Amino acid sequence: MSTSLRSFSSLYSATLLALLASGVLTTYLGLRLAADQVAQIWIGGMMSAYYLGLVGGSKVGHRLIAQVGHIRTFVASAGVTSASALGHALIDDLAVWLVLRLLVGTGMMCMYMVLESWLNEQADSKNRGTVFASYMIVSYLGLMLGQAAISISPELDLKPLLIVGMCFALCLVPLALTRRIHPAPLQPAPLKIRVFWQQVPQSLTTVAMAGVIAGSFYGLAPAYVASQGGDTKQVALYMSCTIVAGLLAQWPMGKLSDRVRRSRLIRTNTVILGSIALCIALLPLAGWLQLVFTFAYGIFAFTLYPLGTALANQNVEQSQRVALSATILLTFGLGASIGPLLASGLVQLLGYRMLYGFIALCTLLLFLRLSQVNYQQKQQDKQKTQDYVMASGDLVSSPLAAALDPRVDEQTVQQQMVQPVHMDSPLPNADQELSSQELSSQEMVEPQQSDGPVDQEQLTNGPDSDDSDHEASKQAAAEKPPAP
Repeated sequence: MSTSLRSFSSLYSATLLALLASGVLTTYLGLRLAADQVAQIWIGGMMSAYYLGLVGGSKVGHRLIAQVGHIRTFVASAGVTSASALGHALIDDLAVWLVLRLLVGTGMMCMYMVLESWLNEQADSKNRGTVFASYMIVSYLGLMLGQAAISISPELDLKPLLIVGMCFALCLVPLALTRRIHPAPLQPAPLKIRVFWQQVPQSLTTVAMAGVIAGSFYGLAPAYVASQGGDTKQVALYMSCTIVAGLLAQWPMGKLSDRVRRSRLIRTNTVILGSIALCIALLPLAGWLQLVFTFAYGIFAFTLYPLGTALANQNVEQSQRVALSATILLTFGLGASIGPLLASGLVQLLGYRMLYGFIALCTLLLFLRLSQVNYQQKQQDKQKTQDYVMASGDLVSSPLAAALDPRVDEQTVQQQMVQPVHMDSPLPNADQELSSQELSSQEMVEPQQSDGPVDQEQLTNGPDSDDSDHEASKQAAAEKPPAP
């Protein structure tokens, strides 16, 4: 990992600073709106706007990178994101804040695309896993440092926004000074949403619900802790504890998914996550016990997405994986934009404990849907193995039927295939015994005077004959090797 960190140190430094700024801004907005006693629907709307910006930014990022390259796209995106974040300090209008949050999401997605496509192109097959594992560790570390930075200003004044602006400005420096070769422009990835929903329904359902759960948590969890009497430092500790759990769970859960059937592991994960969320919603938790439960929550909540992604990739061809990745990102973004709106509506009606009640409800719906799809797939597989259809009469009545009958002499078959019977020639007698010892090519084409239909059962199973002839034909067939 140390070699990868040195090789891609500029990209990792930019990632760390960008995620630190994003973590500070997300928690700050949640706490600021809660402190101002703004309706919960606005808090959920802020997070929904961010994820809608991520969805839209995927298209904007592709076009920008194709037109002006990676570094210019990153510089422009970081500049827009920094200005949008600082705009929260100038204007207190909630409608304007929604627009600013949308712009931050769009800029962040463009930055993610620059960093990840750069890493993906310049990492080779020998170190690709290490490179992206390091990238994920740096990303989680940036989010954790962001939660720690928010505790510097417990009064929620302008200091957190200044930290956000500084970090977005500083993340430009490593990429501006990098000596690495610039990657090639991105190629647009086609979206095949309907095709993949039919091909991997369990995976995309898991990804969508993981987006709903993640968006709801990041948008409303800071306000939830504040409603329980926690100050800014306690909120930062709560969020950091959850994120650390998600980071530590990635490697062991990935190892476990290589040994246990992934669809079953996802259902088990869903049941445990729902039980934990229900306990948090119903039990009066506080202090270290609250941290224990949120740590357990982070283990199972933040591993739903990678499990769903792994299950999807194991069921598609290599040529489909670029389109699948685009579909997964879109599905997650849409789920994450819908989740905070639904959760904030319930919270506004029934209180902040309904945040985890809503998450528990999501896990129940996910489990029922996964069980239904799994049952349907098992029934389809069972039906495929049981359904056996006999060959039609076309094969039996064709010259190839002779090649499939072990009682026919090979020389006779070759003569029949080389000099096939013409359509105007009379058909052979269906009641005539086929014997490899007695049948000749001349006898096979001898006409049969009959206007009635040919008995299909006789063509397939052979005619009725006396026992001696039947035993002779069986002995002749036993002496010949089976036809290929």
